[in-house]
Amino acid sequence: MVANPGRRADVTRAALEILGRHGSRALTHRAVDSLAQMPPGTCSNYFPSRAALLLAMARGAFEQLAPDPARLTELERAPAGEALEGYAAYVVERLILRPDLARALVELRLEASRSPDVAAVLTPFLRQGLRADVAFHESRGLPGGAELVLLLHHLVNGILLDHLTVPLDPGSNPVAVARRAARRLAQDVGP
Repeated sequence: MVANPGRRADVTRAALEILGRHGSRALTHRAVDSLAQMPPGTCSNYFPSRAALLLAMARGAFEQLAPDPARLTELERAPAGEALEGYAAYVVERLILRPDLARALVELRLEASRSPDVAAVLTPFLRQGLRADVAFHESRGLPGGAELVLLLHHLVNGILLDHLTVPLDPGSNPVAVARRAARRLAQDVGP
């Protein structure tokens, strides 16, 4: 099959939608072809293995969730303390605006925990993302270094899991929670 980046992206988006709405069991090549309105076999031509499809989905999810450069510029102007909580809140904000995509990211990680093949391709991708976040954090001169960035990842993941599944406090605002928790973490960890 001739490479077609547009078609490949459509297949990836359809796969993310299925995973986010219906879970891992519903994610089949046939279901992806159907939702993407592609001829049978298209998904398997682009992604012959489940691991290849899941890695493309992870990349596609992070591309779709890319931050707005204008918001990043706005956060860059904030003092370091305020910027840190602003960055954490902005990540949560972007993810809760796309709940199916956020659920798909959780499902991808769950799938990696069950499948060594998926873990082999997804783990390096996720860890590279963490390294990039640490580099951004340090280049911005934010407090806490790599330890704080990892804690913020855990914080954001927990807030999202709670918000997207069975919230412990349905009335809480996840963006405000991220902001308050990031502020406390920064105070705890220090420079």
